Amino acid sequence: MIIALMIMTDALKGSYAIVSVYNNYVFFPYQFFRNLLFRLIPLSVGDILYAAAFLALIMLIIRWVYFLVRFNKYKHAIAESVIYFLIIFGSVYMYFLLAWGANYYKPSLSSFWHLAKPANRLGDSSAIASFDIYLVNKLNAYAPHYHSESFEEIGKRSVEYYKRYTDYKTKLQGLKVKASLFGSLIQHLEIEGYYNPFTGESQVNEHLPLFIMPFVVCHEMAHQAGIAAEEDANLLAYAIGTSVNDSSFNYSCYLNIWFYAQSRLNRRNHILAKKLESQLNALTRAQIDTLAQIRRLYTSEFSKYSSDLYDNYLRFHQQKDGIRSYGNVATSAWAWENRKRMVPDSLIAIP
Repeated sequence: MIIALMIMTDALKGSYAIVSVYNNYVFFPYQFFRNLLFRLIPLSVGDILYAAAFLALIMLIIRWVYFLVRFNKYKHAIAESVIYFLIIFGSVYMYFLLAWGANYYKPSLSSFWHLAKPANRLGDSSAIASFDIYLVNKLNAYAPHYHSESFEEIGKRSVEYYKRYTDYKTKLQGLKVKASLFGSLIQHLEIEGYYNPFTGESQVNEHLPLFIMPFVVCHEMAHQAGIAAEEDANLLAYAIGTSVNDSSFNYSCYLNIWFYAQSRLNRRNHILAKKLESQLNALTRAQIDTLAQIRRLYTSEFSKYSSDLYDNYLRFHQQKDGIRSYGNVATSAWAWENRKRMVPDSLIAIP
């Protein structure tokens, strides 16, 4: 099992041709089937599986503790149990790679779209400042036209925009985002949404403020469309959300990316970052305060541990910046905007 996993991951790392074959002949046909099947079920099947797996893990830990307390009597039983667990874990991880995880080995959207990006990780200070100014102007322009939509309406529109503005290969079978069954819990973990690689479903915390919801929904649908890297999912959500003729989506995407650009600029030039933030309209400033209050309410030590765990997961799966890779969109989105000025409008390509 371990040897098979090593061979699989080494092959994916070393050859874009193998990743392309996987993409066209494994992932997309299988995602087509999952889209067709699970979109008809209103509840998140993946969440039910996660809950069952969590309960099974708790029972297994209790069993192991019992065996350890009576180690002399159950030492062979615990050895057997650990071996079975490793076999099951390896099988599940192999399924994860085949069902979706191999998408981590795709080229980045920035390279696939031939975007010009700065060589250093934080990006050029003047470019970040220019992008921040651009986003502030966009937010001020769109704020008077912004109006919130329901979670259901945002989901429907997101599906339509993926169909109309991208070349997503299984879009005719329909993407779909579902409300997470763990809404209250994931707020404490500071999770806005997630993709289930085992069922191909996208889930979103429906308790999120509606002004950030369109971007989050488009982000999770990007994972459903085969985009694994978090920076790329952010970039695709931004590219779609700012291309559509929909002020709610436009505003939401500019706002979400502004948070990343502002954070990056703040690390480089705190005074300029504060000056630009002060130029935001009253609605946006009020919404920023709302998000800050929510974070203060739900932030806990547990959320920090979950962030550290997810950071390690991302680093293990080809994202060297870990959880900070989300923020890399501050440079790639600006590169996308610069490219749009030179390249005529066309369908947004998804690798």
